[in-house]
Amino acid sequence: MNRAFFILKFKTMKQHYEQYTEEDFLVWNTLFNRQVENLQEKSCNEYLYCLSQLKEVMNADSIPDFNLLNAQLKLATGWTIEVVPGLIPVDEFFALLEKKKFSASTWLRNMEQLDYLEEPDMFHDIFGHIPLFMDQSYANFAQKMGALGVKHASNEEVLLQLQRIYWFTIEFGLIEQNGIKLYGAGILSSFGESNGIYTNKPQIIPFDLLAIIATDFCNSEIQTKYFSIPSFEVLYRSIEQYAKQIAVKA
Repeated sequence: MNRAFFILKFKTMKQHYEQYTEEDFLVWNTLFNRQVENLQEKSCNEYLYCLSQLKEVMNADSIPDFNLLNAQLKLATGWTIEVVPGLIPVDEFFALLEKKKFSASTWLRNMEQLDYLEEPDMFHDIFGHIPLFMDQSYANFAQKMGALGVKHASNEEVLLQLQRIYWFTIEFGLIEQNGIKLYGAGILSSFGESNGIYTNKPQIIPFDLLAIIATDFCNSEIQTKYFSIPSFEVLYRSIEQYAKQIAVKA
C-alpha cells in the first residue's frame, strides 16, 4: 500500500490554537493570498463557491479555527475535521471518511518550505481539501469511498483500488468546465502543480474508473497523468457502480 496513508496509531487530538507563532500566521497568509489569486481562472466553480461560503472562518487574515470551521461544515453537509498527527493508517483513514470526518494536521510548513513538502501540512489539508466538503455530491463520494474501505478492509486488492481512486480524484482530479479545471486538493494547494497542469502538458485522460483502478501512482513526484471528470454527479455515480462491481465479485 502507498505510504501516504501510514503513520503510527494516533490518540484523540485537538488544535492548540494558542501555540501558533507569528511565522505560522505569516505562512498561512502568504500561501492563502498567493493561491487564491492563482486559482481564480484555474479551479472548478464549486471550489471557488465553497471557499467563498467559508470566508468568515477561512481567509487570509488568520489560521482557521477548527471549531468554527466544523460548525460550518456540519451545517452544510454533516462533515467535520478530525485532528491527526500526520499520515494515518489506511483502515483509520477510511473509517473516518465513512463517519464523515476528514483527517487533518494542525502543523504548518515554514517560510523556507512554501513550495514543497514531502508530507502534507495543514495548508494542504484545510485549504486544499475542506472547501469542497461543502459540496454535497463531492462529500457523498468521499463518504461512500470510506464506507467501501471499511466494508472491504480485509481485501487488499479493493483497498489498493480505492487508494488509486482517491489519488486520481480527491487528491489530483481534474474536471471539465469550459476547459480543464482543478478540483484535486494536491493541485489546489500547490502553486507549482496548479500552474504545471497548464504549462507542462501532462497526459489528461477522460474519466474512466476501470482505467484508474489499474493505474499506479507515485506520491513523491509531480504528476504526469491526470483523469478529468465531467461533473461531481458523475463522480458519485461512478463509485456507486464500483460498489456494485465489487459486490458481485465478493
